[in-house]
Amino acid sequence: MASVGASGQSDKREIATDVWRLIADFTYTRFQRGEHMVVLRSLGLTPGHLKALWVLDPDEPRPMRAMAAALNVDASMATWLVDRLEDHRLVERRTLPSDRRVKTVVLTRKGIQVRKRLIRAMYEPPKELLALDVQRLEALRVALSILPTGEGIMGERRAQAPAQHPGEPAMVTAPGTRA
Repeated sequence: MASVGASGQSDKREIATDVWRLIADFTYTRFQRGEHMVVLRSLGLTPGHLKALWVLDPDEPRPMRAMAAALNVDASMATWLVDRLEDHRLVERRTLPSDRRVKTVVLTRKGIQVRKRLIRAMYEPPKELLALDVQRLEALRVALSILPTGEGIMGERRAQAPAQHPGEPAMVTAPGTRA
């Protein structure tokens, strides 16, 4: 835990490091054991495939090059991931009508359903959070809602509810979660 200096002021960096470590450790260990991993294993997929599924928009084909960039992998790795997803009939490759040289990846109906199932599993709160009382959960939600929202882990924008009181930060909830 962070210490308080002689002047009585906490070392902000040390506290932030502790908070980030606690969030990262909790999230990483739960990520490795979550329901989404059961879904992935049942399909013979890896966490890399999960990430590939979440960068795909169900309504818009994604060029292979853009997919590789979004995954932060080289083209051969993106190809390998897409090959496995295609083997499971979760995605299919298509060409752009405007430029037949560009290969895109699009989710199949089955891929959309699996992606939805994974989203639900990813956002299912772990038992440790459910064990907290409402006041602690609310305090966590308020504290975390101050952070920039960006995109959810499955590439979806997180919805922001209106602030409870003027000047208070808005509550943030992820898709598929209950406030």
